[in-house]
Amino acid sequence: MFLLCKEENETPGWTLLKLPGQAPSPRCGHTVTSGGHYLLLFGGHGTGGWLSRYDIYYNDCIVLDRVSAQWRRLPTSGDPPPARAYHSMTCVGSRYLLFGGFDGKSTYGDLWWLVPEGDPIAKRSPLEALPQNKDDSVHSRKESQSEGSAILELQKRLEISASVSSSGLQIVDELEDREFLELASGLIGDEVSNNGQKEIQAVRDHWRKTAPSSVKLKELGPLLRDYQRLITRHYLANGGADLNPTESRFLGKDSHRFYHIKSASKLRMDDIPKLLEEYKQLSSD
Repeated sequence: MFLLCKEENETPGWTLLKLPGQAPSPRCGHTVTSGGHYLLLFGGHGTGGWLSRYDIYYNDCIVLDRVSAQWRRLPTSGDPPPARAYHSMTCVGSRYLLFGGFDGKSTYGDLWWLVPEGDPIAKRSPLEALPQNKDDSVHSRKESQSEGSAILELQKRLEISASVSSSGLQIVDELEDREFLELASGLIGDEVSNNGQKEIQAVRDHWRKTAPSSVKLKELGPLLRDYQRLITRHYLANGGADLNPTESRFLGKDSHRFYHIKSASKLRMDDIPKLLEEYKQLSSD
């Protein structure tokens, strides 16, 4: 018997959302980036109205809160990036990385971080992560080769977790896992921490205390993905070079049996106790 997630068989439909709060003005060329409980809208291009000869380019940050389902302006410190549209914005954990764009006259090639207050990357010099001279560059390449992976080098320099796997799985960060965050919200209420650590810990504590017979169907997807996240990070922390956790001996011969499963619908009923047992061991280390 296989467990089928009901959502996979439903037909999607459009719904016009009319949300309260400080909604963004009409615009195009903006970005909307998912990060944890929030969708962050930045920049874009609008018109000044029929009396204006000039278009308007924005550099405002507007958040759509998924918990309260309303818009709000995001106050930021420091000098913001110049107004622009048609840029890219990527969420990396609790950080947002902005690149490029166009302001009606010039095309940008600059790179900006938007990070929580106190984040260590905000205190770095922009040149700190780059080789200072030719000798340093050669040394950096040799160091990267000795570690066996450019991904590990990037992970160390930016202090973030790698999100790829040679197994073909897409290892999604906790703050990008919608079902994981919805479960966390139900466990701790509407109070949301700045970096999501409280929510992550609440979910893992919940599963460590849960009996196999009490695991709900809707929890199997986020449980399987978190299991795969933990295995990947354990492997990277122990110097894995090819990002193939199933070849790592430190986990034990049976502790990766569900690593390559891409969907909870492929799990059988008798898999759940084994999956939960392995998960509890990984999350307790």
